[in-house]
Amino acid sequence: MDYRLQFVGLQSNPEMEMGSLEERSNHELEDESLISPAKIGQKTNSFHAPQLGSSCRDWRIWSSKLLGNAVFMSIRVVVFSSKLNLLMPFGPLAVLVHGLSDHNGWVFFLTLLGITPLAERLGYATEQLSFYTGDTVGGLLNATFGNATELIISIYALKSGMIRVVQQSLLGSILSNMLLVLGCAFFCGGIVFNNKQQVFNKAIAVLNSGLLLMAVMGLLFPAVLHFTHTEVHFGRSELALSRFSSCIMLLAYAGYLVFQLKSQKDLYMSIAEGGTLPEEGSDDDEGPEISKWESVIWLSILTAWIAILSEYLVDAIEGASIAWKMPVSFISVILLPIVGNAAEHASAIMFAMKDKLDISLGVAIGSSTQISMFAIPFCVVIGWIMGCPMDLNFQLFETATLFITVLVVAFLLQEGTSNYFKGLMLILCYLIVAASFFVHVDPTLVEHKT
Repeated sequence: MDYRLQFVGLQSNPEMEMGSLEERSNHELEDESLISPAKIGQKTNSFHAPQLGSSCRDWRIWSSKLLGNAVFMSIRVVVFSSKLNLLMPFGPLAVLVHGLSDHNGWVFFLTLLGITPLAERLGYATEQLSFYTGDTVGGLLNATFGNATELIISIYALKSGMIRVVQQSLLGSILSNMLLVLGCAFFCGGIVFNNKQQVFNKAIAVLNSGLLLMAVMGLLFPAVLHFTHTEVHFGRSELALSRFSSCIMLLAYAGYLVFQLKSQKDLYMSIAEGGTLPEEGSDDDEGPEISKWESVIWLSILTAWIAILSEYLVDAIEGASIAWKMPVSFISVILLPIVGNAAEHASAIMFAMKDKLDISLGVAIGSSTQISMFAIPFCVVIGWIMGCPMDLNFQLFETATLFITVLVVAFLLQEGTSNYFKGLMLILCYLIVAASFFVHVDPTLVEHKT
């Protein structure tokens, strides 16, 4: 009878039973969510926060623990999540070797190794920030912070009067992005998706090719003017034309940004955003690993450390050229951009392997467009302000190399499709360019020696 009465009591009070089940499920969900890194801060706040009547000292202790936990999680995600970060200690080691010895070859080599993971982490932090901005602004951010390494190195070289290093390193960044980075993206994407042709927005590729041809025009005329000896005032007309063309190129790039982000925003929507359904097994459901402000803080820290190492890198270039018996042009055009483009390289390959070629093109071709239409004319204007005669005469060999590269890439992009063979062709073209600069003697260096 008692058991029957208890059973009837449970039936007459279903709310009590359901309430207890809900409480248990809520506690279980809360316990599970404690394991999630994204919810650590929130759960710490709800479970370990002092009571309202607690002293200010308790609140300070709790807030410091919460901040320390967040900082530890951020460092663990950004610094210890990539095997490439094992190269980070080479940066401080380069500073130590520079202070203790005069071995510029070792300083240059160690600095290159130390900057490589920093440039890659710049790409990672920018990728995390792009989760909060969308594909278009994300690609622009990738190009901007990916080129921060080259721009910082160029400014330090301008301060040292090394104009040819600035010109050749910026030229090498364009060649590296258009041939090596884009080629590796096409190749890796084609290998992963070998049973289909990957597609991208052809209108964006054609527009960027037009901007690159405009940049070639800006570099071509000062070189032709110099080598045909048709200047009105020898030396001065070439510099004046370079500064005028630089201002025009900066104006064109500003118009391009307005066109890209405001006027024709729909044109720059990726194919996935334009209505194509994501394929089964894709990684589109991935989310950010760090917050927006953490991304901004890490971008600032990494950029500052790259700026410090860039000064040592620039100072050791000539010594490394002598120690390694390598032309300065090869170091400037090939070695420096490979390190500086590590962020673009990693990002472009990663997005191509996820079948997001529009972002890969925004990183590789967008980065080349930004260097040619913004970074190069910006350095000319900065040199103008500093009293340094930086011009757009990149010499005949370098200008011809850029012109042929832009034509080759424009032809490969005109169909709006990619496969691994197109990527292989671009990589092989880059190897030809690298071999050419290895046997190339800079004519300006010959003039200085004579």
